[in-house]
This record gives sequence, structure tokens and C-alpha cells, in this order.
Amino acid sequence: MRHRRKVPKLSMDRARRRSVLSGQATALILDGKVDTTPPRAQATQKAVERLVTWARQGDQASQRRGYSFLGSKQATEKLFQEIAVQYRDRDGGYTRVLKLGPRRGDGAEVARLTWV
Repeated sequence: MRHRRKVPKLSMDRARRRSVLSGQATALILDGKVDTTPPRAQATQKAVERLVTWARQGDQASQRRGYSFLGSKQATEKLFQEIAVQYRDRDGGYTRVLKLGPRRGDGAEVARLTWV
């Protein structure tokens, strides 16, 4: 049963889900957009919003938490030095999910996660 569980499982175990979300968050930070399925986009959006909130705090503990999730020094530096500065006056809602329609290969719905 999933009583009071807030994390969407995405048909994965915990380690794989964390790896997928970390990879998508890193891609969003470095490239500015990610194309994926809507449930994965929403789960990644939640993780990225939390990362940006940590980055806005800017202390060393937040940097370590961010690096622990992302696993990429380059993405962590960009998050804390560029993105956090860009959103310092905004109280949440840093990303948006746009639905793009079905994918050509298998017909799965596709969504794009971008910065606001």
C-alpha cells in the first residue's frame, strides 16, 4: 500500500529512480531543457525546485546537499553561481512543464521541462 507516500514510483526501484531524476536535473541545469514523459517531468520538476531553493540559501551545507544529489561538480557550480542568482527574488515556480504531444517512435506523450 502507498498510504501517505508522496514520491511517485515511476515503475522503478529507489536507486534507479534517484539516478534518473539526478540525470534529468543535471541535464536541465546544463542544457536548459529536458524532453521526457509527463510523470518523469513532474518528478524532476519537484527535485529541481528543491535544488534551486537550496542554492538560494548558498551555504556550504546546501552546496554539499546539491552535489550529493547531482553528482556533477559542473552542474552544482552552475546551479549555485548562475541559476540561484537569477532566481534570488522569486519564491518558487522556477520551472514549467509544457506538453509537446505524442512521440513519433512509440506514441508516448512527451513533455518539456524548462526554466521560467
